Amino acid sequence: MKRRHSAAILIGVLLVTLALIWWFRPSARIPVTVGGELPGPCRDFSFEAVPYIVCEIDLRAYDIGVLHAGADGKAFGSLEKSDKAMSGEGRPALLAMNAGMYHEDLTPVGLLVENGHEAAPLNLADGEGNFFLKPNGVFLVRKDGKAAVMETNAYAAAKPDVEFATQSGPMLVLDGRVHPRFEANGASRYVHNGAGVRDGDTVVLAISRSEVSLGSFARLFRDALHCPNALFFDGVVSALSNGNRMIVGGKYPAGPIIAVSAKR
Repeated sequence: MKRRHSAAILIGVLLVTLALIWWFRPSARIPVTVGGELPGPCRDFSFEAVPYIVCEIDLRAYDIGVLHAGADGKAFGSLEKSDKAMSGEGRPALLAMNAGMYHEDLTPVGLLVENGHEAAPLNLADGEGNFFLKPNGVFLVRKDGKAAVMETNAYAAAKPDVEFATQSGPMLVLDGRVHPRFEANGASRYVHNGAGVRDGDTVVLAISRSEVSLGSFARLFRDALHCPNALFFDGVVSALSNGNRMIVGGKYPAGPIIAVSAKR
């Protein structure tokens, strides 16, 4: 009897332990929200049971730009620092989002154009990691104020006259088709953010509040947000601020940054 009693206690302890492990397991449904009100152009949105923040930017009403370094030439390194710098210049950001991959020293992995100046060149190399999961691409704003997302080789051939640009990868959607390397709903899931362009005047930024596969994230842009071309910015380090405080993420550094402000 004593052995049976001990065995029953041991089984009970194991069951409780397993239940606690299951309860506190990392979940794709645990939001990474820090807090704060959503910026004016943004709204909460759900697609395929994944919660997002979606920001639809009408370039006739808002200015959008790519930032990386301050007047001292040093990388901001965070959305908070770029927000503070923009406020100090009298053009506070309504929202900011990390917008491209970077090396350990915060220099961009690919093309970066700030205020018409090419700070880093287009990267046509092959390599490991999401940036090199080709086709990759470029988010850009031309000097005429129109936005686009272009595949990298198409950008190299067209040589558009741009005011702002940031290169990243992979393309989520290219001419209405999901990236050919994506599984429909793969097991690799992270918090993701990216940008799509519905037309020359409409940029759509999105960031997940929980983990999502690249396949589902791409379908968000194609099927729900109606963007024929969309570009992946990053995962895990993805972050969004409302110009005053972080809404999602923020504990990791930022390289290139997209900032949106009221039209001047």
